[in-house]
Amino acid sequence: MGLRWVNERTRPQMRRAHQRARADTGRTSGRLTRPARRLLVSVTVRLEFNRGTITLSGCAEHDAAGLPGVLWDPRVRVYRAPGYHYAALAAAVRSFESPVEDCVSPTDGCTVRTWAAPSLRPYQSAALTAWELSSARGMVVLPTGSGKTRLAMAAMASRRARALCLVPTRVLLEQWRGELAKEYDGPIGQYGDGIRKLEALTVATFASAFHHMETIGNRFDLLVVDEAHHFGTGANDEILELCTAPARLGLTGTPPANTIQQLRLEELIGPVVYRQSVSDLTGEYLAPLQIVTLALDLTKDERKRYAAEVAIYHPVVRQFFRYAPRASWRDFQNAAIRTDEGRRAFGAWRRSRKLVAFTHAKREALSRILVEHRQGRLLVFTGNNETAYAIAREHCIMPMTCDIGRNERKEVFERFRTGELGALVSAQVLNEGIDLPDAETAILVGGRLGTREYLQRIGRLLRPAAGKQALVYELVMRDTHEVRNSTRMRREL
Repeated sequence: MGLRWVNERTRPQMRRAHQRARADTGRTSGRLTRPARRLLVSVTVRLEFNRGTITLSGCAEHDAAGLPGVLWDPRVRVYRAPGYHYAALAAAVRSFESPVEDCVSPTDGCTVRTWAAPSLRPYQSAALTAWELSSARGMVVLPTGSGKTRLAMAAMASRRARALCLVPTRVLLEQWRGELAKEYDGPIGQYGDGIRKLEALTVATFASAFHHMETIGNRFDLLVVDEAHHFGTGANDEILELCTAPARLGLTGTPPANTIQQLRLEELIGPVVYRQSVSDLTGEYLAPLQIVTLALDLTKDERKRYAAEVAIYHPVVRQFFRYAPRASWRDFQNAAIRTDEGRRAFGAWRRSRKLVAFTHAKREALSRILVEHRQGRLLVFTGNNETAYAIAREHCIMPMTCDIGRNERKEVFERFRTGELGALVSAQVLNEGIDLPDAETAILVGGRLGTREYLQRIGRLLRPAAGKQALVYELVMRDTHEVRNSTRMRREL
């Protein structure tokens, strides 16, 4: 070990120890004997949790240089690393000759209670095994309705560790707490919806975790991330960075296609360790699925207006991607707003999408389908709230949008489950995290978020039930971008 230490107060002590060691050994060379070296390394390396980071004191500079994520913090004169590096840091410093004092995870506080062992389907057991073999770090990709929550409970039960479950919405927070209570014999903590209660098993919304992770991030050994595809883009990544839990399980039905986001998720959660698609599970573990694509025609006036908008934006888009073939659509958006031509092109693109979102033909097709399935439970999905409200007015269907309050939303879902309401229409609210097992038919009038949205919407119908047949109507306008999008998304099933 070298003599350049992090803590300035130890430098004079080490200098005197060095001199005494040289005198005691009677050596004239610059090298020290083993007893002298043992004396020099007697300073304890201390790890502490500080506002979502790990601080290291008593660590030699040349040792700190090889530690993951470690940077020198001149404000307090210690080395510091993001909390998610804790497991790697703890393992690394224990290889030093110096004694180690690990104060990161508190020993007092909540105790894990008894778990019931959740029964698993074969693919769920395989996913759990794959995750455990990957050092309890990684993501599992399963479609909606296949039991990702149950898989997470099995992981928590097998490790019997303090666990934090992260969910994107308050609706999912309530659903997770309800499911966990069926298998866990103990109090369940909650961060979200106005409640801040810490327990050995805690569920938190992303928003609440963002505000409180710097204080509770060291309280858990297992981090479960539901809808993990929300991370990896920088917006919410700090939540995962501030947590020290060494074991991490990410759950998603729609992993990101972006390579950069994939790599970031591997760093924060782990690699994809198991994957099953809708087609792999449909029929045996998910409800049988039938997709009916209705190819519709624009009216003469709609065709003329659509062609005019395409003529404005298409040359600009084509030129951009010719010069930047690896760019994303977001890159084009960012570039377009910087020039008059780009803004005109982007405006034309948006108008073309709005034009085909709810055409005359879609209006007629929707009316026929609603009449045909008026005795069933239907979900109608649109590309925007404007269309959702238009359909709600025309057909007296309850709209589910971001404008609907939590209490009213809860009441509407209950009325749908009991059959008092036969149909719901939504742009985005029903896409993710809503458990509506009674829904049998979906009508995809329009969309805007691509493959992920497509899979999430279909997934709303796939929870199995005796005699259930999931039926999806997809309304697609001929000779528009919708044909290409539909073909691409169907390949992902």
